[in-house]
Amino acid sequence: MKILFVSLGCDKNLVDSEVMLGLLRERQYEITDDEQEADVIVVNTCCFIGDAKEESINTILEMAELKKTAKLKVLIVTGCLAQRYQQDIRKEIPEVDAVLGTNSYDKICEAVAEALQGHALEYYKELQQFPEVSAKRVNTTGGYFSYLKIAEGCDKRCTYCIIPSIRGNYRSVPMERLLEEAQQLVKQGIVELILVAQETTVYGTDLYGKKMLPTLLHKLCEIPGLKWIRLLYCYPEEITDELIQTMKEEEKICNYIDMPIQHGADEILRYMGRRTNQKEIVSIVEKLRQEIPDICIRTTMITGFPGETEAEHEEAVAFVEKMKFDRLGVFTYSPEEDTPAATFDGQIDEEIKVSRRDQIMQVQQKIAFAAAEEMLYKKLTVLIEGKLPEENVFIGRTYRDAPNVDGYIFVHSNHELMSGEMVQVQVTDAKEYDLIGQVVWE
Repeated sequence: MKILFVSLGCDKNLVDSEVMLGLLRERQYEITDDEQEADVIVVNTCCFIGDAKEESINTILEMAELKKTAKLKVLIVTGCLAQRYQQDIRKEIPEVDAVLGTNSYDKICEAVAEALQGHALEYYKELQQFPEVSAKRVNTTGGYFSYLKIAEGCDKRCTYCIIPSIRGNYRSVPMERLLEEAQQLVKQGIVELILVAQETTVYGTDLYGKKMLPTLLHKLCEIPGLKWIRLLYCYPEEITDELIQTMKEEEKICNYIDMPIQHGADEILRYMGRRTNQKEIVSIVEKLRQEIPDICIRTTMITGFPGETEAEHEEAVAFVEKMKFDRLGVFTYSPEEDTPAATFDGQIDEEIKVSRRDQIMQVQQKIAFAAAEEMLYKKLTVLIEGKLPEENVFIGRTYRDAPNVDGYIFVHSNHELMSGEMVQVQVTDAKEYDLIGQVVWE
C-alpha cells in the first residue's frame, strides 16, 4: 500500500504530519510523492484564515477526483479543518473516507486500516492532553533543519484567532520527551532545530509552574552534533531577562527571534486582545538590541482590523519606520466565524486592507534592503542547503534567515560544499532580500 501525504498550513501542522508518517512507516506502509500511484492520500489541513481554508478545501476536492482516474482507494482528512468542521466534511465531500481531529493523529494507522476495509470513521479526542506516540518522525523538510513543537494550543484568546477552539488550551510537551525527540532528529542528520508552538515563551508554565524555555534551551544546547537552535513565536510581553541572557550566553542559539506584534497602535492592540502596547514593544526591542547587538528580529502585523482608522494605520506605518524590524510579514485581516472580531462593527473593505498592507510592505522593503546592504563585507556562518548547478553556486542560510520565510545567501566556493555543512562566508554583494558571498577558508 502506497500513501501520499499533503501537509498544508504552518510548521506546527508539519510536525503532526511527520509524526503520522513515522507511525505509518512503522506499519510498513510505503510513502510516495506520486499522487497517481497512491492507494491512500492523507490531507493534513489548515483553516487559520480564509485563504488557508480555501486551499484546504480545494486540495481535498482535487484529491477526491483521483478516485475516478487513479489508484486511489482511501482519502483521509486530518488537522485543523477536520477539527473545526467535523460535522460537515464527510457530508459535503462523500469521497472522504475518514476524518481525524487535531488531537487524534495517533490514530492514523487505525483510520487507514478501517477505511481500507470500507468503514468510514471519525476520530476526535478532547483537546486536553497529547497523544502518546513513540514512533520516530519522518523528516520532510528536505534539508538539515527540523521543527521541534514544544507545546500545543493557546490560552491567549486574541479576538481574531480561532486556534484555541481548534487546538485547545496551552499544553507543554514534557521536557524529557522533547529532549528525546531532539536527540533522534540530530541522529538523523539534523543540525538546526527550530522551536515552535502557538507561543514558545510560556513553555512549561502548565507543567512546572513557571516559564521553562531557558532551561529547555540549555539542555538542548548540550546535544552533541546540534549546531543551531532558532526561536519562533515569542510573544513580546513574555520575553524575560532570563530568556535574553540564555540567548546571549549559549552559542548554539541563533541571535534571531520571531516576535509577533500584530499592530503598532494601542487601541487596535486592545481590540485584538493583545496583552501589550506600543511602549512595551519598544522597550523589549530596545532591550534585545542592547543585550544582543547583532540580533535579527522578525515580526508580523495585520492590516484592516475592524475599526482601524486611517490615523491608526498611519501610526502603524510610522511605528514600522521607527523600529526598523529586520524581517516583517504583513497580512490582511481575515474575519473568522466564531471569533469575537468577526462580529465587531467597522469591518473594512478588502481593497483598503490590501492597500494598507502594501503600504507597510513598501516601507519595510526599504528597511530590509538597507539592512542587507549593511551586511556587506561581514563574515557570517552559513548552513549550506544545496547547489544551483547551472550557475555553479551554492545556496545557504545565515543565522538571520529562517527557512521558507526569510532570504538566502548564494555562496561561491573554489571547493565542493556538502549540504548540511557550515562554512564561513564573506558577504560580497546584496540583492534585495538575499546576499551573495565567497567562502573564506581559514
